[in-house]
Amino acid sequence: MIARPPIDDAAEPPFAGFPPEGIAFLRRLKRNNNRPWFQAHRQEYEDFVRFPMRCLVAALRTRMRESAPEFLFDANRAVFRIHRDTRFSPDKTPYKTNIAAAFDLRGNRGAVERPGFYVSVEPGGASVGGGLYMPASIQLKAIRRSIAGQPESYLAVVQDRKFRRMFGDVAGETLVRAPQGFPVDHPMIDHLRRKQFYVIRSLPEGACLRPAFVETVAETFERALPLVRWLVAAGA
Repeated sequence: MIARPPIDDAAEPPFAGFPPEGIAFLRRLKRNNNRPWFQAHRQEYEDFVRFPMRCLVAALRTRMRESAPEFLFDANRAVFRIHRDTRFSPDKTPYKTNIAAAFDLRGNRGAVERPGFYVSVEPGGASVGGGLYMPASIQLKAIRRSIAGQPESYLAVVQDRKFRRMFGDVAGETLVRAPQGFPVDHPMIDHLRRKQFYVIRSLPEGACLRPAFVETVAETFERALPLVRWLVAAGA
């Protein structure tokens, strides 16, 4: 069993990579997604899945302190619970089969999602990115006003050569028609039709098994940072 020291600003255990046992646990959880099995194997989840993610968050807190000081890297807030919310889903399996964390702006206690960063690990690979996944209506209106009013600033972010090399285009769903208040021939219509504003980078499973995964995640966050900051400045 792995000894789990407390994770706080005074005690930051080094991130050694996600252990293969953790990936194996999540793979077995996919085949045994029920409470009795999980309860019988809960310690494996704590030691090999949840604890490594908390260590990753602690390492990111140090690594991102200068480049993104306005964002909070706190394992107690960032790491998602393993339990799924099944109230409105036809899928009633009780547990998630990935481990993920999301990083928000400091001081944010609002009811709506704010722009931030995300990392997820599961059997087969990892996903790392940032932006705004589920903007509220008022946020979408603010973003669209900023795109229409200051198109150069938005294009400078999403058409940046290094940004596009890592992420390609901004991801997410788009409207079929022009959003209300904008003509179909607006020069920024392809951007204004977006309903989501985020970028995601997919990595192979092996990437998250190494200590260097911290640097990979941090570099991805830093490349997404101009988009995240643009969204915050737009009022999202």
